Amino acid sequence: MSTGELVTPGAGGGLRDVLRSRYLLKLLVAKELKVRYRGSVLGLLWSYVKPGVQFLVFWFALGVFLGLNESTPNFPIYLFSGIILINFFSEALGNASRSIVGNGGLIKKIYLPRQLFPVASVWVSAVHFLPQLLILLAAALFTGWRPGLSEMAAAIVGFTIVALLATGLGLFFGAVNVYFRDSENFVDMLLMIATWASPVLYHWQMVRDSLGSTALTIYQMNPLTTAVELFHHAFWIPTTGWDEARIIAETPPSLIMLWTPVALATSVLVLVLGQFTFRRLEGRFAQEL
Repeated sequence: MSTGELVTPGAGGGLRDVLRSRYLLKLLVAKELKVRYRGSVLGLLWSYVKPGVQFLVFWFALGVFLGLNESTPNFPIYLFSGIILINFFSEALGNASRSIVGNGGLIKKIYLPRQLFPVASVWVSAVHFLPQLLILLAAALFTGWRPGLSEMAAAIVGFTIVALLATGLGLFFGAVNVYFRDSENFVDMLLMIATWASPVLYHWQMVRDSLGSTALTIYQMNPLTTAVELFHHAFWIPTTGWDEARIIAETPPSLIMLWTPVALATSVLVLVLGQFTFRRLEGRFAQEL
């Protein structure tokens, strides 16, 4: 006779179940991509078109009209390296927060690890991120980018911070959204703020000069700020031709030594809290949906 520990019906093993169900994850990612581009003429090419149009709008508005092309060396690389990272975060969190409700019919019919749905949404966003990254790499190489170990490490860590943060928040809001549909509106507001809450369209020095060092410290506690600056460090700064002293002056204080570990720790904490909340609430998903 089995003496195993009793578990709440419908409760899974958390992200461990996602690791054990990698084949199902692949199927869900393929399904999401197929459904999203069903009936579309351009298909995956929208991954190039939408960020391209967004980049042109911001480049004209900020670079040409407000003069950031003149004050910022290689401003297109600065702008695009931030845009693609924030776009990845926005798409991943937006889709993950709706993934449980959106797959309610499947969840009510069969049992499978429910964490698969938010995680699959993040993976789909990563698939869309890759073409944008390739464009950034080509543009950076064309403008003199010669990556070293520091640049490659900064890019990997920056992406990891955003992926962990989006997954944790996606698990949290994906679960809460089942019970309170107002969560979708809250996430939409959060994503609307995200682009302006990190140095994508402006320089971090503007925060310091306008609001002071205390506000800058609070601003740098945002993991997205650190991730975007790591992408700037990886792709933009090497194309500016600056010497070491100028690079230090243009990099937020203690970016590598202080804020990168803080951002990583914060993203991991958000992931842990997101999984904890998800596991607490998933037992009644089928009934609530």
